[in-house]
Amino acid sequence: MDKPIDAYWDLALRELKLQLSGNGFDVYLADTALAAGDLVVKEILPELSPKTVSWGGSATLLATGLYDRLRASSDHAAMDPWDQSLSADEKYELRRRALLVDCYFTGTNAVTADGCLVNLDMYGNRCGAITFGPKNVIVLVGRNKLVPDLERAMNRIKEYSAPINAMRLDMKTPCAKTGTCMDCDSPQRICNVWTITEKCLPKGRIKVVLINEDLGL
Repeated sequence: MDKPIDAYWDLALRELKLQLSGNGFDVYLADTALAAGDLVVKEILPELSPKTVSWGGSATLLATGLYDRLRASSDHAAMDPWDQSLSADEKYELRRRALLVDCYFTGTNAVTADGCLVNLDMYGNRCGAITFGPKNVIVLVGRNKLVPDLERAMNRIKEYSAPINAMRLDMKTPCAKTGTCMDCDSPQRICNVWTITEKCLPKGRIKVVLINEDLGL
């Protein structure tokens, strides 16, 4: 068999699609990050016709090419909280305004085998947007985010995703130096707000794109 690893994950993601769909999410499959970007632009967005879009921090969003495509499109107004020309206060205000856009893009820190999204935030803007506010949410998920259960999801986030994110963002936290969560009280602590999304209500509000590549953290 050619590419047995991809074949293995294809089966796993198809099963995960069934679980997520049963929990009320709209679910799509893509073989690669770039294919996921095309799927969003050509299939999902035309059905939604959003007038406003925004996004939370997501390395997977960058990998799909959607960040540049969303910013360049004239089909909608894009609120960009990553704009480096903005002050910290201006970025924070955009994060607040992004909670009322027509379509919000994000990754997820983990997804359980029974179809729950698990996330941990610094400010809570991603968690807030997934929970309530934007009319539609598109969650981009690499296959490496799949874990067996909630306990493994939370362990993965605290022991792996959060320390690497702190390093990536040059945060002054203990985990950025040691690679290990110290449950710190640092002013730059990025582990503050948890959400567990077991069901999608209204049904189909959250669209999950499962991607057969290792993406993001």
